Amino acid sequence: MTNDARTTSARTAARAAARRLSALSRGAAAPLALAAGAPLVGGLLLIAQAALMARALDGAISGGTTRADLAPVLLAIAGLIVARAGLGFVGDCAAAAAAETVKRRLRNDLFRRLLAGDAVAAADRRSGALASALVDQVEALDGFVARFLPAAVQAALLPLAFAAAAFAYDVTVGLLFLLTAPLIPAFMALVGWGAQAAGDAQAAALARLSGRFADRLRGLTTLRLFGRLEAEAAALEAATDELRVRTLRVLRIAFLSSAVLEFFAALGVAGVALYVGLSYLGLVDLRAAPLTLGAGLACLLLAPEVYQPLRLLAAHHHDRAAAIAAVQEIERQFGALATSDFTLAAPALVRCDDGPWAIEASALTLRTSDGVTILDRADLRASAGARIAVVGPSGAGKSTLLDALARLRPAEGTIRLGARALAGIPEARLRAGLGYVGQRSRLFHGTIADNIRLGDASASDDAVRRAADRAAALPFVERLPDGFETLVGEGGLGLSGGEAQRIALARLYLRDPAAILLDEPTAHLDAATERLVLDRLLTFARGRTMLVATHSATVADAMDGVLRFEAGRLAPCGPRQPRASLVKDAAA
Repeated sequence: MTNDARTTSARTAARAAARRLSALSRGAAAPLALAAGAPLVGGLLLIAQAALMARALDGAISGGTTRADLAPVLLAIAGLIVARAGLGFVGDCAAAAAAETVKRRLRNDLFRRLLAGDAVAAADRRSGALASALVDQVEALDGFVARFLPAAVQAALLPLAFAAAAFAYDVTVGLLFLLTAPLIPAFMALVGWGAQAAGDAQAAALARLSGRFADRLRGLTTLRLFGRLEAEAAALEAATDELRVRTLRVLRIAFLSSAVLEFFAALGVAGVALYVGLSYLGLVDLRAAPLTLGAGLACLLLAPEVYQPLRLLAAHHHDRAAAIAAVQEIERQFGALATSDFTLAAPALVRCDDGPWAIEASALTLRTSDGVTILDRADLRASAGARIAVVGPSGAGKSTLLDALARLRPAEGTIRLGARALAGIPEARLRAGLGYVGQRSRLFHGTIADNIRLGDASASDDAVRRAADRAAALPFVERLPDGFETLVGEGGLGLSGGEAQRIALARLYLRDPAAILLDEPTAHLDAATERLVLDRLLTFARGRTMLVATHSATVADAMDGVLRFEAGRLAPCGPRQPRASLVKDAAA
């Protein structure tokens, strides 16, 4: 692709991103209207203020007006100043509210899209880049919504209003305003093209740095073991330096834009001042009648205000460039943005009250991300209320099967839970009716109680305690100095594998699922604790369907049936082969 073609493609993409950005802003139409309308009213009041000030000065200097006569005018000017300050405050608050609304709705939409997508595919993506898009890039929209959009409305209307007011005093001054004001946005657009390219490069560099830093932080132990800490530290330093250079490049262009607009604004004000001064000296005579002191003062007072909205727009033009670059980066991570209004209401906790769900699958085919088939057109049936163990060699695909049944991984074939196809069950109902405890359940930074309440955020302290007791977690939790308020680190840091697994099981006991999927629920447990945990699981599973992937002979013996998963096949255990020996062979 030639440079011209790449440039054209980049501009087309930027224009498309700008349209989607404007569509996103329509989600906060009411506060944006107030944010743009308040300065417009303030501008009209400014015209009245300039007229009163010119009148007061004219009367005091050449009209012989007394102080008593000037008092009402001065009070009116003071009132206008206070009113304009109040309108400015209202406009700023409305602009901030509009920006927060747009950012909150966009983050909710992106987060909902992340949760609704393929969980395995999401896990394979760089978490640093996703976090940068959700946090930094969405935050970059703040300046566009809160500052650029109101400034654009002001720049489109207020200079025309000020120029029209100037025509009432002097036609030449009005023409000067109309001729010089468009030069500012014209040159600003020229500078803006460079700012757009620099902003795109800076956003991409930030995403790369965020992704690289998160990946290296997650693999810190591996890097230390292989002696790569110094090399990776040097690489991160180089990437940080690249981001610094690109950020300073954006700032340099922004300052250049400010210099250009200040130059032309100064020329415009100086031209009006020169014309008024020469008219008073009699060196310029373009009027039918002499220019009065009041008219000249009014023109001089309006001159800076004509260019102020344009200067404000130019000062915030880099906010638009940064927002467009942010939208493009977000779309690279999440796909095309939805521009319709967003629903902010969080889904309510749905209780499942339609009895146990049968679990059925026909012609089920599972493949890895690189296309390797791990299950080929298999059939599976667990009748309502049955308890089935799935056994097989490590790496055969048992966890993948459970992920597919929980709609966390794409699968070919038909899966039914209860009376409905898996694909047709609404997300809230599926998560309420299906309890899933994975082999490596995630614990988050927070207290033990907070981690258990992930199963039901509204659970009382007593309910949390009962759930921990059911999961055989209460004894070790009570031994901790802070009990349920003990903080654990990200990923369960501070707890052993068995303790973390029991916290994850406690989440399950806060819920009322119709079917349960468990992946190695008794891993990392000694024999006595395994027996205790299993007994309580079986008690909880009464009246529910349960499918357990396990290597444990104890767990498999306690189930109603056993399925063997091996060599891409899924078949029930034959009557001649005891389940216990089968599981021991699989574990071996």
